[in-house]
This record gives sequence, C-alpha cells and structure tokens, in this order.
Amino acid sequence: MTEQLTISALGHRGDGIAETPAGSVYVPYTLPGETVTVEAVAGHPDRRQLLHIDRASAERVTPPCKHFGTCGGCALQHWSLAEYRLWKRALVVEMLEHHGLVCPVAPLVDAHGKGRRRAVLHARRGTHDVLEVGFAAPRAHHIVAIDACTVLAPELSGALKAAWAIAEALKVTQKPLDIHITAADNGLDVDVRGSGALKPNEITALARIADAHGLVRLTRHGELVTQRAQPLLTVGRAQVPLPPGSFLQATAEGEATLAKLVTEHVGKAKRVADLFAGIGTFALRLAKKARVTAADSEASAINALQRAAANTSGLKQIEAMARDLFRRPLVASELKVFDAVVFDPPRQGAEAQARELARSGVKTIVAVSCDPATFARDVQILVDAGYRLEDVTPVDQFRWSHHVEVVGVLRR
Repeated sequence: MTEQLTISALGHRGDGIAETPAGSVYVPYTLPGETVTVEAVAGHPDRRQLLHIDRASAERVTPPCKHFGTCGGCALQHWSLAEYRLWKRALVVEMLEHHGLVCPVAPLVDAHGKGRRRAVLHARRGTHDVLEVGFAAPRAHHIVAIDACTVLAPELSGALKAAWAIAEALKVTQKPLDIHITAADNGLDVDVRGSGALKPNEITALARIADAHGLVRLTRHGELVTQRAQPLLTVGRAQVPLPPGSFLQATAEGEATLAKLVTEHVGKAKRVADLFAGIGTFALRLAKKARVTAADSEASAINALQRAAANTSGLKQIEAMARDLFRRPLVASELKVFDAVVFDPPRQGAEAQARELARSGVKTIVAVSCDPATFARDVQILVDAGYRLEDVTPVDQFRWSHHVEVVGVLRR
C-alpha cells in the first residue's frame, strides 16, 4: 500500500523524517519540505521506501554518481553541498548539547580533497550465481556491482579493475571476499580477506594479476603473495612502510587537516602522548618539536611507526609501544609526566582511557574522533573532572555520508 508523506526534517543518518499518527518514519533520499509517495518496508514499521517525489525541494540537486540510490556508500548526493555542510556541522552541535557541553563549534572543514585513498570492495555471488564486485546495498547484505566510484581519489583509478580480476581468479573458492585497496605513494597496495588458504596455482594467478595491474603489493590476510616494492606513505617528513590493510585517514586532505588542528592545539608542549596512534599520523609530526610516547594495540602499526622514526632525521625521541588501551589504558600515574595528550580512538571511543585522563591532571588534552556520540561521552567525563572544552572543529572527509570527524581541545 502506498501513502503520501511530507518530510519535515533530516535524521542523523541522512534519511528524511515524516511525522505520522503512528510516529516518526524514515524515508531515504528525501529532503525537508518535500512531499513524497512511499510504500511500507516489510519488517520495518518505522521505515518507508521512496517511490516518487511529488514536490521536490529547491535544495535538491542531480546526484553525480550513476550508482547513487542502489549503492549504499553515499546517502546525500541529492542535496546541495551548502545545505549538506550546515546539516553535518549541526550533527556535532546537537550531540554536544545533548551532553550539556557548551563551547564554540567552528564551521565544517571540507577535507574531501581529491577523494578517498582507501576502499574495501566486496566480491559475492549474486542472483543466478553471477559474480558481483562493489559495495553493499543500502541496509542490505547483497552487493551492488560497480564500475566507477565518485568519491575515490584518482590514485585509486585502477582499483576496481584489479578487484574484479582478483575476484574472477578466486571465484573457484566460492567464498565471499573483502578486497582492501590502499593508494600508497608508490602504487596500489591490496590485501584480500575471506578466501581461506590458497592453492599454489591460485597464488600464481594472483601474482600474475598483480603484475598485470601494476600493484605494488598483494597480500592475503596480511601474508605476502607478491611485492614489487614496499608500499610507502609520506607522513610529515617521514616515509612510513605500510602494514597490509593498515588503517589510514580516509583522505590525504583529511589527514593533513586533522594533523594541523592537533599540532596547533598541542602548541609548545615538550612531552606528548599520542594514544591510539596507528602508524604515526600525529606522532611523526609532533616529534618535530616534542618528545612523543605513542601507543596502539596494532603491533604492525607500531612497528611501522618505529621504522619510520628510525629512518627520519630531525625528529625528537619517539617511544612507541604496542598496548591495548581498552583493556590497559595509560593510568594517571603514567600520564602525569606529559604536558599534552592526544587520543584518537576507533568509533567505540575511549571511555576507560578518558577516565584515567580525568584523574591525571594533564594540562592539555586533544580529543579526535570519527563519532560525535562517543566523542561527547568521553569529553563529558573530562569536563566533569574539571577540564574546559575550549573549542571543537568538525572535519568532513566522508562527503555525502553522515560520518564526520571531530577535533576538540580541553585545558585543565
């Protein structure tokens, strides 16, 4: 059964919200002020599927990607960038207000740059056992096969063809694949996951594909298949040897923006702790002026950071340690030696570490997060302990999605 609804607002995930006698319902790909015809979604009483836009918003634009609406990678290509940016900043403001946190929030920084430099492409057998390589459909498990992606950086231009070739070579395994592709400075670095153990002829086939597509390295679950050279990434003045499938900020512009904000907030601190440091995105830059202690649970990332630091001149001492900061956060007695602490946890935040920071008395804390909700939760712990949240900057390196990075500085 169809019905006509008027969209009154946009939800936190980018879906339009319509108020009905039964409560709020969510309609993807709609905008505030629009009148739309929709139908029910089986099993989801609070969701509707868009059938037709009866009265369009003046803010609606033509999506730049032909896969928009079927591919689940982007949610908001149909909205003007100016309004989209205001909405994304408002997500951060509203989350801070929800936690009773009041501070200046800067305008959203557009850090899309040239586009995303890493992607995870999925390979699955779809309808009639046809191989499909692409991204997941919106709120579904099936894969939308794609041959182009608007948000990828030019350096990933060969990623899709390489992923299709790898999936074709491994379709005999009859297993779902996740193909992690990173644009290193010197070429594409690919890590294939989900294939299980490979036979010698399959490894040989992969090596030939890597050569044909000019891949700098190809690994399976981190195990080397073939390598033309060590994949490298420039971080500050250092060259970091990338571990297979390693985490990076989504865009080069996003990394530079976050690092600039962190460096400015740390200021003239002489001893700095960089927690959840990864490969050294902040640590290798901060070490130009300060002694740095870096910690992360990923031993491979810490090893890469150590190697980069050892081979880079002009840096002050970097002590890097592999440590699970969720189970073993740096405690107050360990933190008291630092002038400033930077923490940039995964999406789940760093509640245990925040509680130790609250007890530490460190003068300056810089909080970085990819999730405004856990950012606000962790910051509230610090504010309740006597810290002042001085300002917050939202950073957008995930254009046309609801994801937003946040950087805030707190002073004792």
